[in-house]
Amino acid sequence: MDALGNVLITGGASGLGAATAAAVAEEGGRPLIIDRSGITEDYPYARADLADRSQAESAVHRLAQAEGGIDAVFAAAGVDSCGALDDVPTEDWERVVKVNLLGTAAVVRAALPYLKEREGAVVTCSSTLGLRAVGDATAYCASKFGVIGFTRALAAETAGQVRVTLLVPGGMHTAFFDGRPEQYRPPADAKLNQPEHVARAVLFALRQPAGCEVRELVVCASEEGSWP
Repeated sequence: MDALGNVLITGGASGLGAATAAAVAEEGGRPLIIDRSGITEDYPYARADLADRSQAESAVHRLAQAEGGIDAVFAAAGVDSCGALDDVPTEDWERVVKVNLLGTAAVVRAALPYLKEREGAVVTCSSTLGLRAVGDATAYCASKFGVIGFTRALAAETAGQVRVTLLVPGGMHTAFFDGRPEQYRPPADAKLNQPEHVARAVLFALRQPAGCEVRELVVCASEEGSWP
């Protein structure tokens, strides 16, 4: 993909999503943002809660129709609810799976007709905790393990039609950890990536020529402890 075109980004109001939107815009593409929060940049935007499938699908179609199609999707949106399985409220636990896994699937499903028209690209976002499980993160690990399975199956299903990349990032300096109890936050001296650096990996995947796919990318700070 020489020209990035219209890149639909979920969770584009903050963190890795916002960093990727900025990188897309800097390189001449057009970020199309889906988020439940408002955005400060002047990008096409649709408000949606990805835990609600109908909202997710409607947001994709509104943006695609208003902006003349979709060339790529980056499913960056993600949430967490830390704690032991029998302590986390059921609704909070299920929301993590709905946003991270089912929301990703809903957005990609809705975007597929537009992507197939242009031999477009999808980048999903798992986590190093989609490869290595830890306690007090059953919802997050389940959802991110699920994203890996979903993405690998999607790549097989759409081979030759849509390019599919699985992004597996380690921890990043974002607001993702804000508001958590101290035991679930990285220590002050934690070695984490800047989201702007990870965003470059997303663009690397999107810029591969037709017929060439970066199937999986693990991107971590060199001294960060979640990988391998």
